[in-house]
Amino acid sequence: MTLKKVLSCTAALLTAAAISLTAEDYTSANWMSQISDSTQLSAISIPGTHDSGATYESISGTAKCQSLGISDQLEAGIRYLDIRCRNYEDAFVIHHGSVYQHLNFDDVLTACRNFLSENPTETIIMSVKEEYDAYGNSKSFETVFLEYMNTYSNLFWTHSYIPAIGDVRGKIVLLRRFSAATWPLGLNASSGWGDNTTSTISYSNCTLRIQDSYKVGNNSNKWSAITSLFSEALSGSSSTMYLNYTSGYKSFLGIPNIPYVSNTINSKLSSYLSDASGRYGTVIMDFATADLAELVYETNF
Repeated sequence: MTLKKVLSCTAALLTAAAISLTAEDYTSANWMSQISDSTQLSAISIPGTHDSGATYESISGTAKCQSLGISDQLEAGIRYLDIRCRNYEDAFVIHHGSVYQHLNFDDVLTACRNFLSENPTETIIMSVKEEYDAYGNSKSFETVFLEYMNTYSNLFWTHSYIPAIGDVRGKIVLLRRFSAATWPLGLNASSGWGDNTTSTISYSNCTLRIQDSYKVGNNSNKWSAITSLFSEALSGSSSTMYLNYTSGYKSFLGIPNIPYVSNTINSKLSSYLSDASGRYGTVIMDFATADLAELVYETNF
């Protein structure tokens, strides 16, 4: 029996009691309905997307990270969104680096609110990060974010600890990657997120373990980093949230090539997860598909 199988079987035994299957059919839009209310959000496998709003680029391969829009991602089973906001004239527009994605934060939040209204058993983890240069503002990034929270009242869950799923159904769990004076304001990832490496953020009752090696010299090393965190998640504490970014780019003469990485890594993910079970953490992908998302969330069952 391989190490992967041993870890997978062990994790399945440890978490089986926390996951409640019923005879009801479920779909990609409501798969979280099959998880018991008492299960901690960190104790399951969750499909996610990197740079979730990045569907536009002017130069092929350099900025686009997803083929599906936000609503379609959620319908496909994605439950972790990585949202990059530029503070532009006291409002948020979605960017990938300098590239405007023809999308604003209202579009993202409206899509999430509509999805959760139609699928109240689900929850969305949303990483919010400031992107590119602020322009024409009289308000801080934090202040503008709080205004959005007030507009979309009761949509966000903003405590600083990792919740049980029953406490956040129908909500967005904020994972904050920007500094703020307001406390609590979500799971705090505003510092300690290592650049191009694997890192740990720990405070009070929250521990995040993050693999985000995005500058890819070769795909073999990237895949090793991914599978290393998979192994940690399978055997590690259920109260630690594992965020495994399978995304990245290969630089050719200083020009990033995103599909060079995703084409190889997504194929490897498909093979690796096809017979897997247990807790693999949050798997955050470029060019996520409904099939890949299903492979991730089916490991819970």
